[in-house]
Amino acid sequence: MTIKPLIILPDPLLREVSKPVERVDAEILKLADDMLETMYEAPGIGLAAIQIGVARRLLVLDVAREGEDKQPLVVINPEIIAASETRSVYEEGCLSIPDYYAEVERPADVTVRFINRAGKEETLEATGLLSTCMQHEIDHLNGVLFIDHISRLKRDMVIRKFTKVAKSKA
Repeated sequence: MTIKPLIILPDPLLREVSKPVERVDAEILKLADDMLETMYEAPGIGLAAIQIGVARRLLVLDVAREGEDKQPLVVINPEIIAASETRSVYEEGCLSIPDYYAEVERPADVTVRFINRAGKEETLEATGLLSTCMQHEIDHLNGVLFIDHISRLKRDMVIRKFTKVAKSKA
């Protein structure tokens, strides 16, 4: 497994809509394993393929708490098929927007249909942190960042800050 470099805001790749995965093969499984390794190293609880520069509809998650056994989840071509009207607010962060956190309101529960590592269709009812993380990562596949769910003023400030940092490194 290989730890991949993360794509950081303001990289325009983060705004690309990812393409569906055609089939679950050795290449996709290796990508998923590399993504898990990268996510754990970062450390994070979710990672979309676009965050390592691959515009495919693939994400990995692990919301196990500190001290619990790892519970890696590989999610291919996810689709939210139901969302609760009940809302919840979580303080979200993102590996592609390091050291910035903001409260985001999303549906409290979602039902997601996806293809698993074995290439089989699966449906998952997600609640709590898993629901938030799943929605956050699916947003990435659609070119949406968590800062798109906060006020325009705060979002513009974050984008300006990261653009300035990127220019100073160039």
